[in-house]
Amino acid sequence: MPDNTATEKVDPRGPRFAAAITAVLLALALAVYQVSPLAALALLLIQTAAFASGALIGLRAQPWGVVFRTLVRPRLDPPAELEDAAPPRFAQGVGLVFALVALLGWFISSPVLFYVAVGFALVAALLNAIFDFCLGCEFYLLSKRLLGRTADAAS
Repeated sequence: MPDNTATEKVDPRGPRFAAAITAVLLALALAVYQVSPLAALALLLIQTAAFASGALIGLRAQPWGVVFRTLVRPRLDPPAELEDAAPPRFAQGVGLVFALVALLGWFISSPVLFYVAVGFALVAALLNAIFDFCLGCEFYLLSKRLLGRTADAAS
């Protein structure tokens, strides 16, 4: 099956919107962990599913992106330009890894592992939501440069 992420374009405001929802969920998970570990688990599972859908299926399946496309974007002016979907999709994969590590921390009763993994994902989400700086996207572009390919090259 061909990889359509090389040609798929997205409204850059969508991933930023998704990052804001992600940041809220992860911050809530951190805040409630000591009081209600099950509530923290539920919040983390919701975000893990969102990361998984965005990374494994594509940004069109990412639930916060669906909310953006159906409820938010119709109320906005068209974007100045669209961006390649591959870097934000990669960022979803990075978020998924951190979420899975946090889940491991929850299941083995390691609050430190839970807090650190959720904290890293939260910082990345906040950087995107507040400053429009996608850390996972930057790692994607850096990896392309290190591998000797340009980010625009279709392979």
